Parts: sequence; C-alpha cells; structure tokens
Amino acid sequence: MLNRLTASLDFHGQALALRSERQRLLASNIANADTPGYVARDMDFATALKQATGSANTAATLSTSTNGHIAAATGARAEPNLLYSSASQTNLDRNSVDMDRERAAFADNSVKYEATLRFINGNVRTMLDAIKGQ
Repeated sequence: MLNRLTASLDFHGQALALRSERQRLLASNIANADTPGYVARDMDFATALKQATGSANTAATLSTSTNGHIAAATGARAEPNLLYSSASQTNLDRNSVDMDRERAAFADNSVKYEATLRFINGNVRTMLDAIKGQ
C-alpha cells in the first residue's frame, strides 16, 4: 500500500515539476514576443514525463552505447528535450512567437497544473483519512 502511494506521489510530483518548467518556458515566450529573432521554445510534455518517471529508455541506451557519451540525467530536474516553434506567419523580425498559440498553451498548462495539485491533495487526504480511521 505504501509503495503504491509513494509511486503515485512521485509520479504527480514529477508531473508538477515538468508542468512548472513548461509554464516557465511559455511565460518566457510571451515575454519575448517583441524580441527580434527570438525563437519560441516548448516541450513535448508526454515524452518528458516518460523520461522523468523512467518509462522511456532511450536516454539510457544512448548514454551507454559509446564511451564518449555523457550519462543521461534522470528525473524532472534534468532539462527535457526542448522543441523550437516555427513561425505561423512570416514576419520581418524573424520572431516565431504566436501570441494566440502561447496564451492557449499557457492557459491549458495552468489548468493541468491545478489538476495535478488536486490529485496530490486528494492522495494526501486519502492517506490522512486512512491513518485517522473513520
């Protein structure tokens, strides 16, 4: 029982850390909307979460395939593979930030961040109720 609870909290903790990092990236994109030459960044959240929770083995196989490769870091603290956004419209300053896309992604990520917090809160309440008994 304790292992399942710990695994659930670890998973949601990793998800929360990645959601926070994605929120930081999206906020940076919005802040640099008028910066000439700025290229918007984002992450593939599902892939980053799989890597952070150890569900994906691709980084581990790359790190050990050749002696010159650097060992892969594990966990949400490792920098996820960041993606570059392509410009939806051509513009003279070569800035790829699309404010509509960034605002929508920011709002979506905020809702999912809040949902993750609620999952963690629910797990903790369930554990406290089990400890206290009825």
